[in-house]
Amino acid sequence: MNWKNRKLIMVLILVIVPGAFAGVLASDNLEWDVYQTLKLDATPIDVALTPDGRKIFILTEKGEILIYSSSNRPEAKIDVGKHVDQIKLGPRGDTLILSSGKNKTVQVVTIDFIQTINTSGAPFKGPADAPVVIAVFDDFQ
Repeated sequence: MNWKNRKLIMVLILVIVPGAFAGVLASDNLEWDVYQTLKLDATPIDVALTPDGRKIFILTEKGEILIYSSSNRPEAKIDVGKHVDQIKLGPRGDTLILSSGKNKTVQVVTIDFIQTINTSGAPFKGPADAPVVIAVFDDFQ
């Protein structure tokens, strides 16, 4: 077992074991509760959280990064390959750093979440199937 796997197991033990014995191990000056639990189909290898706490990135043993919203909804999946063994997020949450001990590589990937805006019923100019829709509101009362 390599050092990174041991490190992950130790972190999981430090997080999960106290949860099983919360009443027994709680101290007088600390209260804590499990905020959320995500059930996954694959074993997690590493996790990262955006600085604003709105998205959770989970690297799995299948070589996928699962992206969940803070409300436990799956939002996206990125196939990065089984060689990636660690992930980190940049300070603004728009850069994902993938490291591979096996390949001796570090990849810096930019990420951008595309937001869909419902413009149905809004006034517009141009063809309805245009790649960009600009809604014009000129009635500012």
